[in-house]
Amino acid sequence: MVLLRRTDGAILKVLLLATTTGYQIRSFGEAARKLGVELVFASDRCDHLDDPWWDHAIPIRFHDEERSVAAIVAAFPDAPPAGILAVGDRPTLLAARAAAAFGLPGNPPEAAAASRNKLASRRAFKAAGLPTPSFQPVPVDRDAYELSNHVSYPAVVKPLALSGSRGVMRVDDAAEFVSAFDRLRRLLDSRDVQMERDTAHQVVMIESFIRGAEFAVEGLLEQGELRTLAIFDKPDPLDGPFFEETIYLTPSRAPQETQARIVDAVRTAITALGLRHCPVHAECRVEMSPQSRSADPVDPPVYVLEVAARPIGGLCSKALRFQAPDGSIASLEEVLLRHALGEDVSAFARERQASGVMMIPIPRRGIYRRVDGVDEASAVSGVESVQITAKPDTMLVPLPEGKSYLGFIFARGEDADAVDRALRAAHACLQFEIDREVVVAT
Repeated sequence: MVLLRRTDGAILKVLLLATTTGYQIRSFGEAARKLGVELVFASDRCDHLDDPWWDHAIPIRFHDEERSVAAIVAAFPDAPPAGILAVGDRPTLLAARAAAAFGLPGNPPEAAAASRNKLASRRAFKAAGLPTPSFQPVPVDRDAYELSNHVSYPAVVKPLALSGSRGVMRVDDAAEFVSAFDRLRRLLDSRDVQMERDTAHQVVMIESFIRGAEFAVEGLLEQGELRTLAIFDKPDPLDGPFFEETIYLTPSRAPQETQARIVDAVRTAITALGLRHCPVHAECRVEMSPQSRSADPVDPPVYVLEVAARPIGGLCSKALRFQAPDGSIASLEEVLLRHALGEDVSAFARERQASGVMMIPIPRRGIYRRVDGVDEASAVSGVESVQITAKPDTMLVPLPEGKSYLGFIFARGEDADAVDRALRAAHACLQFEIDREVVVAT
């Protein structure tokens, strides 16, 4: 493998913007070491402590864009970074502004802002002629009971700028609407959400519910042109009341014509948002049966739910591997680093073998103590690894308030059906001990 260098022989530097809790940071570090590239981190951490994480990161605040961009520019006094990447939704806007400041390929800041705001995205998709659910933004302090009389059911209530289906709830009648709206209001008023200082948290979106199967598209944008890296099936029905994602499978089992229409819809959505140069992760829903992957209408409409200007989140990227031109295997992070550095990565093709990941759901709220059966789960044919990310003695919070998983299961096989079976068999081996939360009266 040829290491990447500047023309003068100096080591190339890539600026990586991320939250301090991002799972993917270690994977990017491994890819950077493989390529001989230096990662320079910028993340939201205390700027009064001397390098508390020992990673020499640039301390920034996502809500304070001007000062953060100035701090990033000051960290490169001699030469700008060779590329910029964002991990997670919040860093995407700051990454766009930093790219503009350095004169590097990236996204217009307004496009990055629209991509992480569900209301702005909906309006852009509708203006572009894409199928969209009916939607209505309302202030978070509106009276839920009064609103409930003007909603067509079934409906979905959701926040504008939380990720991972956090706060998203389906409601089938007025009583459920009032309960869900109040529940979302409490979530948006919680300390960790308020700390983001995002005015988007002052608004709630009410949408009509779309029946069908969900898909995810992973891709790369090169000056506005989309290159599809993978299409993931989400085989479990996501019908609510909450929308916890569990299994991703690739290659997709949907008909080729349907896959082509999904990619076309995502391409239109990208253009509508104005995104130009970045990894993209798009979520779509198609009016078809999740189990059979067969379309109900002759030409089922493709609803683009969102297009994020960043790669797939968490450890899920480990479900993707690519064959390099020299025959070696490359991770998604390696491909993304090469793309950020301006290299042509069109010759990197996803491996032929089917693959998938299960994001292990949290079954109930409580104190996580331990897990049994990891060895048995790891021994299931087709399973590559079982990674438990939950820490013992920590509080587990399921959706819609929660924002994490117990861990991840990865599998590969001859086809997506085999991978699906392996993931479910491995999950069935796991037994989690979760104690009830003890509420102390004050």
